[in-house]
Amino acid sequence: MDRENVKGFAEKTKGTIKEGAGKMMGDKDMETEGKVDKVKGDAHNAAGNLKDAGRSAADALKK
Repeated sequence: MDRENVKGFAEKTKGTIKEGAGKMMGDKDMETEGKVDKVKGDAHNAAGNLKDAGRSAADALKK
């Protein structure tokens, strides 16, 4: 697991909390911020997965 995956998980969790709080309080801005944070989290996860795949490919070439 790459550091990017950890950042992605944290960002998605923060986004989920913000989105839920925004819905509960009727705060559309907070709800939107939460959705944006979740997308950022997905981007971090994708970057981490790409790095992991690169490392796996490099390891396979060494064998």
